[in-house]
Amino acid sequence: MEQKGLKELAICRVKQGQRQAEKDQVAVEAPLTIFLNEQELVTLLSSPRDIHYLALGFLRSEGLINGTDDLASVSVDGERNIVFVQTKEQENLAEKLYGKRTITSGCGKGTIFFHAIDSLQGKPVTSTLKVKGESLFLLMRALQERSLLFQSTGGVHSAALADEEQIIIYNEDIGRHNAMDKVVGECLLKGIPLADRILLSSGRLSAEVVLKGAKMGLPLIVSRSAPTSLAVELAERMGITLVGFLRGGRFNIYAHEERIL
Repeated sequence: MEQKGLKELAICRVKQGQRQAEKDQVAVEAPLTIFLNEQELVTLLSSPRDIHYLALGFLRSEGLINGTDDLASVSVDGERNIVFVQTKEQENLAEKLYGKRTITSGCGKGTIFFHAIDSLQGKPVTSTLKVKGESLFLLMRALQERSLLFQSTGGVHSAALADEEQIIIYNEDIGRHNAMDKVVGECLLKGIPLADRILLSSGRLSAEVVLKGAKMGLPLIVSRSAPTSLAVELAERMGITLVGFLRGGRFNIYAHEERIL
C-alpha cells in the first residue's frame, strides 16, 4: 500500500530477541527535478507531496524568482515527479549560477545556489516583532500535533509559518530545508506576507535554514533542535532571532534575544 509520502512495507521486527513478521510505514523519498525555462536546474530528494510548492519555494529562496509576477507558467508531471517553471523574463542560468552551487548539510541532500558571503552583503532583517516565550511553546506544540506523517513514520521534518497566535502555513518533508521551501512556495502562490512572521522548524538550525530565512526577511526562527555555529553567526549578522532546544519547558536564544519577551 502506498500513499503520497507514505508507504507500507513488510518488515521483520525483533523485540526481546524474538523475530516477528509485521507491517510498517515508512516515509517515501523520491527525486524531484525542477526545470526552469526549459533548462534542467536541479534534482532534489524529497517527499513527493506539494512538489509545486517545493519548486516555487526553492526558486524564491534562491532568488531566481521574486514573486508570482515573474511567472509565465507552472506545470507538474506527477508521474515523473518533475515541475516545469517558465518565467516571463528568461536569463542565462549558466551565467547566473556559475560557481554558486553548494551541497547542503540537510537530509535529502539539498542544494543552494548562493554563497554564504553573498547573504552577509545583504541588508539585515528589520522587524518590530515581539513574542512571549509562552507563545513559542504553544506554537511548537501545534506544530507537533500537525505532524501526522512524522507520527506515522518518524522519518520527516516539519516547518510552519506562524504569527504570535497561530500557525498560518504548515508542511513536512524528508528534508528540513525542503519543508521550509514548501512553506515559502505556498505563501508565494497565496500572497501571504512573510514579514513579521515566525518560522517554526522541527530540525537542526543549520546555515542554509538561516540563509533562506534571511532572504525571506523572516525575523524569528525557532526549532526544538540545535543550531550550528555558522547558523548562529549568520543569524547575529543578519538580524535574525534564533531560538533552539524549544522543548521540555525551556529554550535557548542564540541571537537577538530582544524579540523574546
